[in-house]
Amino acid sequence: MHHKTIIEPFKIKSVEPIQMSTEAQREKFLEKAHNNPFLLDSDQVIIDFLTDSGTSAMSANQWAGIMRGDESYAGSSSWHAMENAVKSLTGMEFILPTHQGRAAERIIYSYLGGKGKTFISNTHFDTTRANIEFSGAEAIDIVIPEAHDPALIHPFKGNMDLGKLVQLIAEKGAKAIGAVILTVTNNSGGGQPVSMENAREISRICKANGILFLLDCCRVAENAYFIKMREAAYKNKTSREIAVELFSLADGAVMSSKKDALVNMGGFLAVRDKAIAEACSNLLIITEGFTTYGGLSGRDMEALAIGLEEIFDPNYLEYRIKSTTYLGEHLHKLGVPVVLPIGGHAVYIDAKKLYPHIPVTEYPGQALVCELYLKGGIRTVEIGSVMFGKYDDAGQLIPAAMELVRLAIPRRVYTQSHIEYVIETFSEILKDIPKTRGYKITREPKFLRHFTSHFEKL
Repeated sequence: MHHKTIIEPFKIKSVEPIQMSTEAQREKFLEKAHNNPFLLDSDQVIIDFLTDSGTSAMSANQWAGIMRGDESYAGSSSWHAMENAVKSLTGMEFILPTHQGRAAERIIYSYLGGKGKTFISNTHFDTTRANIEFSGAEAIDIVIPEAHDPALIHPFKGNMDLGKLVQLIAEKGAKAIGAVILTVTNNSGGGQPVSMENAREISRICKANGILFLLDCCRVAENAYFIKMREAAYKNKTSREIAVELFSLADGAVMSSKKDALVNMGGFLAVRDKAIAEACSNLLIITEGFTTYGGLSGRDMEALAIGLEEIFDPNYLEYRIKSTTYLGEHLHKLGVPVVLPIGGHAVYIDAKKLYPHIPVTEYPGQALVCELYLKGGIRTVEIGSVMFGKYDDAGQLIPAAMELVRLAIPRRVYTQSHIEYVIETFSEILKDIPKTRGYKITREPKFLRHFTSHFEKL
């Protein structure tokens, strides 16, 4: 028989307590955090959907690897385990370990970037954009137009707009383009996957123009699963085979392994070109660590190597995608405006549609983030005009394309009943829509303002 219930394909061996809290307590906690859940302490949170980065639960096998970790400064056996795992997946010769994805981004983009350079992506993630702009270069997003309609169903809403890519290359000149970066899955665009066909075309266009093509591959296993499910030519391939093919199209890859390698810390930069690898290795040694550890302990590298194997387990991937879909579809049925189809690692709520009475200048996404915390102790993140808004010369807000709130689900951490609790919290939120107010920013930094900004309820 075919069972409807999604069961976790693992047993629980170790547990950590959740501190329960009342709404009155949470009001005080949020006030103290200046209405920014990033500034809350973790023990003030019941369900933490802030990020799926570094928050996954490691397996018994990974914990065993932690004990085996070889902490030698140079040439550790754990480094060789990690290097082999990354090489066999990416097919790339030069592997540089880093403590997380943004360290790899800083190294590669400070080398490729600088004034006058342009980087093109389906959607740059926040740290990617920040590292590119910090180098003096510009970052341009050209996701397909369908991606901007949250309610539209399209199998590969993460795809890059190929027409715009060709146009930008003609406009800027191939020499001025630092790299084309494909984010799989497209995190800031609703966790939506990219098709193999799209990646293949991007690769072809880049090769024809002598432009570097990079993958931001932190959720490559989830993307591969979607290709298997939605792209007819791949239905008989394993997710791992699909991932290997994706990598074969690119010249390099940046990974925050805190997502699809199931570790709490770690990342890497992988490239095919020796000259780029050497230049980046110099930066790595100066700022991160020697080339065989790059800011990671041996045990981290050991766990990472094991995680890169485990992530492609078909039972795990099916559970991962189906349980995310379960949350998204139940919210959709309740009448919560979600980004469709549901992404792989997160459910995205269209806050602009949920709160039509809150103008974008009053950050409807931040309003929902605060409501979720107050009503259920659920911590989430705004992906809208707080994260991506800019100001014009007159100091007026240039809003983001969409006002989303992301519920990022840590891997192997929460069970079905936690998810039911989240659904229940949303039914309370729907009752209070007319009473919900927007926010204003009272303090903000120049880069990545969503991390540390202070807000005041209007």
